[in-house]
Amino acid sequence: MRRQHDRAVVDDPNGEFSACRDARGFEEVRGQGGAAALVEAHLPAGHGHLPTISQCVGRNPILPTRGTRPIAARHTSPMEAALPREHYVDSQMFARERDMLRHEWTCLGRLDELGLTGPDRVAVLDFHSESILVTRDASGLHALGNVCRHRGSQLMPADSPPCGAKAIRCPYHSWTYALDGSLMHAPHADDIDPADFALTSLAADTWGGWLWVAESPRTTLLEQLGPVPERIRRYPLADLRLGLRFEYDVQANWKVIAENYNECYHCGPVHPELSRLVPAFASGGKDIPWEDGVPHREGAWTFTMSGTTDRAPFPDLDEHERVKHKGELVYPNLMLSLSAEHVAAYTLTPLAIDRTHIVCDLLFHPTETAKATFDPSDAGDLWDLVNRQDWAICESVQRGMSSRYFQGGWYAPMEDDSLDIRRWLLSRLG
Repeated sequence: MRRQHDRAVVDDPNGEFSACRDARGFEEVRGQGGAAALVEAHLPAGHGHLPTISQCVGRNPILPTRGTRPIAARHTSPMEAALPREHYVDSQMFARERDMLRHEWTCLGRLDELGLTGPDRVAVLDFHSESILVTRDASGLHALGNVCRHRGSQLMPADSPPCGAKAIRCPYHSWTYALDGSLMHAPHADDIDPADFALTSLAADTWGGWLWVAESPRTTLLEQLGPVPERIRRYPLADLRLGLRFEYDVQANWKVIAENYNECYHCGPVHPELSRLVPAFASGGKDIPWEDGVPHREGAWTFTMSGTTDRAPFPDLDEHERVKHKGELVYPNLMLSLSAEHVAAYTLTPLAIDRTHIVCDLLFHPTETAKATFDPSDAGDLWDLVNRQDWAICESVQRGMSSRYFQGGWYAPMEDDSLDIRRWLLSRLG
């Protein structure tokens, strides 16, 4: 739950991010049969039904955009003002933020789960409320607007599953596009120049096994990631496989979620079980060596209810990483909670001023997921408990912020990394 990120220079777009969630979202997903179905869909064959798990807590990491280590915001007075109230309750402000976020490299999911690891593939995805196509051909990945250049028909339904394809044909007049977005054929329109009618193109890239997309990005993906890849280089992110997935609708603004994730001032009162596993959390986040990793209590070394597991640590971790928890918040929407033998990864999608969708993936080493005895429920039990606690408090905060009596919040000194969110956001909104 925390991190440092941005330097205080307004024109230096460094940053990071975080998220939390809410009990109502958990109950809604389960009430629709969604969570249980998702769990079973992603279990290796023969493992049956496992207990549900939720998301993750984590240290919010740093995310510089210029490739230099960002400097955490620091209080210059006992209390620092949080973002103005309209950033949490005003729909027009939400629209401004969404337009800004489209130009940030946004994590859209795991390549293998999106069916994009091989050539001649198409996936239909949501990108900040716009439907896009992400394709892979022999030349690589392409992100394209899901809109025909002829009369504007949607090329593929938004709920289409990933599929194999050699080309994309519009259902209206059969204009046909190659997987790179170029126009291949327009019936009875031989005189037009195909180069004038290519699909709208966005930037696409990969890191750590995830797909990233941006609209006219200000930097490369690696510049946005900054020192994060180097800091966690011994975690085999690109090789990990999905063990469990959960999806939640949280009735809270995405920044309420980010700010909650970005501090551990709340850990003592909100997460007593977690604080017993990691005693330093009970201090409210004061004087914790976040970037070096946070040690577990004696005898514990990973994030499970017992603090141990029969799964092996990732093979390349050093002796400190094998007994500590690390976290990285990568702005704008990927949160990583790194344990010695699994990673909890969260992608966050702002849906409305007071609603956020969260996908939580628990990722494990392929040698573990291939075992007939693979059972990630020991990690899931802990995350489920901790995150329902987080989600409930985030929704409570959102309800309070919607009151006429809320005139703006404050950051205590233990919430320096939430102060970073204010600086990161305002530097981009202008």
